[in-house]
Amino acid sequence: MASPEAAWSVGAVRGVIVCSETDRHAELVMPAAQAGKHLFVEKPLGIGAADAYAMAAAIEKAGVLFQTGYFMRGQPAHLFLREQIAAGAFGKITRVRHSNCQAGSLKHWFDTDWLWMTDLAQAGVGAFGDLGTHSLDILMWLLGDVARVTAAMDVAVANYGQTDEFGEGLMVFENGAVGTLAAGWVDVANPITVLVSGTEGHAYVRNGEVFFQSERVPGADGQQPWTVLPETQPHAFELFLDAVCGAQDVPLVTPREAADRSAVMEAFYKGARAGAWVEPEYE
Repeated sequence: MASPEAAWSVGAVRGVIVCSETDRHAELVMPAAQAGKHLFVEKPLGIGAADAYAMAAAIEKAGVLFQTGYFMRGQPAHLFLREQIAAGAFGKITRVRHSNCQAGSLKHWFDTDWLWMTDLAQAGVGAFGDLGTHSLDILMWLLGDVARVTAAMDVAVANYGQTDEFGEGLMVFENGAVGTLAAGWVDVANPITVLVSGTEGHAYVRNGEVFFQSERVPGADGQQPWTVLPETQPHAFELFLDAVCGAQDVPLVTPREAADRSAVMEAFYKGARAGAWVEPEYE
């Protein structure tokens, strides 16, 4: 087809995939939803809260299937932590941490086809938001809404001008737990990816292995890797295809969840610029 618009009127086209620059998401998502097309939209959904919630509302009104690229939900370690949190194995959770870091800037991964991802006007975020949105999704999936945030971001080698290459965020959840989020493109290693600490339990993930301690779970002494984990779920995109093909009860990310992540990430960047705590502008 010569243009995306040509697909909206073709009945045989049941769904579309939006992997464009983030600042173009709305111009593609809105008409696709209105045309009744199921939507896989790459993360993050919006540049900020306003466009993300507008898209979420349009998708919900159209009643079409939606999915975004938060594939980390299907990883066994994250599924296990969610199960144990729901079961109360950690007691009152006091703090959590998630880290999603790699060497993209150091290795010039974005120099050609993905250069737009280093342009704040097109991407809306730099390294912290690009990778941090995955960590943010997991943290909110585990603990719920965030009440306020702040962050620090900077450049390390300036391979992409003044676009942030690394950062650390601090957040307070509505339930009172304190969270930290690390994300960047200038890390040569990232061995400890998750930590959950509570009054009756503790867990962390090191090089993909879960170490779990809980007073409520027999054998959970935290000394050896915990190997009884859920099965890996299909990738987020595979789940979308399953749902489009008629599978029932597929665990998709909701449009509202995706918009909430955009709202919180926007607050992180505002907090970093102002050096202050910022409340996300949820709708």
